[in-house]
Amino acid sequence: MIPGVLTVAGSDSGGGAGIQADLKTMLALGVHGMSVITAVTAQNSVGVQGAWELPVEAVRAQYRSVVDDIGVRAVKTGMLSSAELVEAVAELIAGTDAPAVVDPVGVSKHGDALLAPSALDSVRTALLPVATVATPNLDEVAHLTGVRVESEDDLRRAAEAVLAFGPRWVVVKGGHLAGDAVDLLTDGSQEHWLRAPRHDNRHTHGTGCTLASAIASQLAKGQTVPEAVMAAKEYVTGAIAAGFALGAGIGPVHHGWNLG
Repeated sequence: MIPGVLTVAGSDSGGGAGIQADLKTMLALGVHGMSVITAVTAQNSVGVQGAWELPVEAVRAQYRSVVDDIGVRAVKTGMLSSAELVEAVAELIAGTDAPAVVDPVGVSKHGDALLAPSALDSVRTALLPVATVATPNLDEVAHLTGVRVESEDDLRRAAEAVLAFGPRWVVVKGGHLAGDAVDLLTDGSQEHWLRAPRHDNRHTHGTGCTLASAIASQLAKGQTVPEAVMAAKEYVTGAIAAGFALGAGIGPVHHGWNLG
């Protein structure tokens, strides 16, 4: 049986991030991707021109349709633009017997807001507590915890602040720091420092979605959290190295780089 993984996220019409990136990642990593669309965006290589949230009942119906019939081996969340959606998805995940990877998406690669400020409390109090792994970047850490990471030495403090909200594990993504791309994975007792060379390639649209989906895919295949995150980091590093120009702005990572 091919493991099934469910992504709960927004649609990126340009295909570089969101649901589209998630499903491409899942295909590349050998799992069956399924989707719950939470919002539709008009998005391309230069930014987000519009976003339309789906009703909570539509999101809940999609989720139940998949989980109740097909079942899932892992769930991944991305863009959940409102407090109502965050709370509904958190409730659904809490009732699902599968690991959950939470990517607390706040802004797009181009700086466009994808999460209402009023939803931050719901992410902290409802969504993060049901996460097996949370994958915030440095901007998301700052918005969620107030901790600002200026150097690699600050990553541990940032991770502790996120873990205080209840996820079992957190990956604090240090890709916005200078030097090598270093991430810290920890559950508060174990620490894994994940390092990769920084590639001189500006076409990195979709990195966060891709990493979270890759982690979920590896968990669905039975890997432990450290194994899954390490494998996902390797996959994303290759996808960044192979990122390509598309349109007039920032192009996507190459999700199929490992397929030859």
